Amino acid sequence: MRKRAAVLCAAAVVAGSLSALPARAGTSPAPAAATAAHDGRGAGLDWKKCGTTRYPTLQCASLQVPLDHARPRGRQITLALSRVPHTGTTYQGPLLVNPGGPGGSGLKLAGFVASALPKRVAEQYDVIGFDPRGVGSSEPALDCSPDHFAPPRPDPVPSTRALEKANLARAKSFADACGRKYADLLPHLGTVSAVRDMDAIRRALDARRINYFGYSYGTYLGAVYAKLYPHRVRRLVLDSVVDPTGAWYDDNLHQDYAFDDRHRAFLAWVAQHDAAYGLGTDAEKVGDAWYAMRAALGRKPADGRVGAAEVEDTFLPGGYYNGYWPHLAEAFAAYVEDGNTDPLVAAYDTFGAVDAAGDNGYSVYTSVQCRDAAWPRDWRRWREDNWAAYAKAPFLTWNNAWYNAPCAFWPTPSLTPVDVTNHALPPALLFQATNDAATPFEGGLTVHHLLGRSSLVVEQGGGNHGITLSGNDCLDGYLAAYLTDGSVPRGHDDVDAVCPAQPDPEPLDAKAARGVSRGTTLHGLVGFRS
Repeated sequence: MRKRAAVLCAAAVVAGSLSALPARAGTSPAPAAATAAHDGRGAGLDWKKCGTTRYPTLQCASLQVPLDHARPRGRQITLALSRVPHTGTTYQGPLLVNPGGPGGSGLKLAGFVASALPKRVAEQYDVIGFDPRGVGSSEPALDCSPDHFAPPRPDPVPSTRALEKANLARAKSFADACGRKYADLLPHLGTVSAVRDMDAIRRALDARRINYFGYSYGTYLGAVYAKLYPHRVRRLVLDSVVDPTGAWYDDNLHQDYAFDDRHRAFLAWVAQHDAAYGLGTDAEKVGDAWYAMRAALGRKPADGRVGAAEVEDTFLPGGYYNGYWPHLAEAFAAYVEDGNTDPLVAAYDTFGAVDAAGDNGYSVYTSVQCRDAAWPRDWRRWREDNWAAYAKAPFLTWNNAWYNAPCAFWPTPSLTPVDVTNHALPPALLFQATNDAATPFEGGLTVHHLLGRSSLVVEQGGGNHGITLSGNDCLDGYLAAYLTDGSVPRGHDDVDAVCPAQPDPEPLDAKAARGVSRGTTLHGLVGFRS
């Protein structure tokens, strides 16, 4: 095995062992068997120890809520909850946390947030994680079509009619499978239903108001909760903010351009470090080599598994977090040097492969997004819009289109998105990186304007997704101050405070690869595609 293969495999072992991407791999703590039936009053919760090595103080419980909140005495489903209880003499109530998705499990996020916040802040809150309805340890948990992402998939770029038909058949079969298996559940899976569940959690916690901290899609979940229950919100933190005015078809098209820019930034970084990777100093030529690799693997998948679609899946996480760039660059360079595919397969297994947890997350993702808002039902609209985007942004456009294409065939009618405009809230605090690909910068500005008393803190030049509690002391200082006493920065223009981005990573040697850990914190918990 060449050095590059050894480096990447070492990174895979570390990342996998720390649940680097539990949206695609890993498990969550099991909830306690005891349940608390929701009866409209503070029902109480039976918390049991469920600590892990990383988060030893975690507790778990479960809560029954109505499948249909309009029929509170009808069929009940179960939500899995987690908690890190407060330890300080000052108590500021529950802090509900959500990692995004939709479809991301929030059980471990409670442990992460409680351990990443300054102790003097965390000890004042019960940090509450939860698996939204349909997710993870909540019951029932969805899995519409196991192995939907089994490799190799057809090339996402429908350059022939046969490829378009093959990808359309996959999308339609997934929607049909969801309709067959979960006809009774799908009408009750969506952001508004999840928000009603959150308020049931609040009542079970016997809390008059909640504090909320959401990432990515979790920002939309929090904004909708605040719209429906404005007087139940005490503090509201939104990190990497979804644009609610684009839910969800337009938001996904906007992502395509932003992810292409982020992929170009990765290629430029590889060119900048030619001494480490030997791919040249011209970013355009490095890009040509990457697309040549993609094309070659589309013709002959590595290990019979890693084709064109899987290469895109593998490099997509680099658009969320630049800490993955050195590992991805190692695999890329090894392939270009001598056609060695071992590191690329290892990278796919670490960053791109989808397991049962990923199947569950994707099933909930589609069920929520397809239900939340109207999607074009005429494929000609998709074809026209995505070819236009692909002409300028080839990296992700068609992969993203097929990821969302089941919504063109979804078996339930769509709802009207919630207008989150809100002037009844206490001051809210928003965080946004200027070069975030998953939730482009404009979303943060939009929600800042829609939430009348909000403050927006910007990471200037930052391109990662989920930026607080990830090592930027400037951002974390504003977060800690807000959670301590509610204080927010106040500027004079659209932006209330600016923090500099952290520097890009350096190339790895074998020792650094074995010791990689920063990418296994928040970025293993924030759901992709949100």
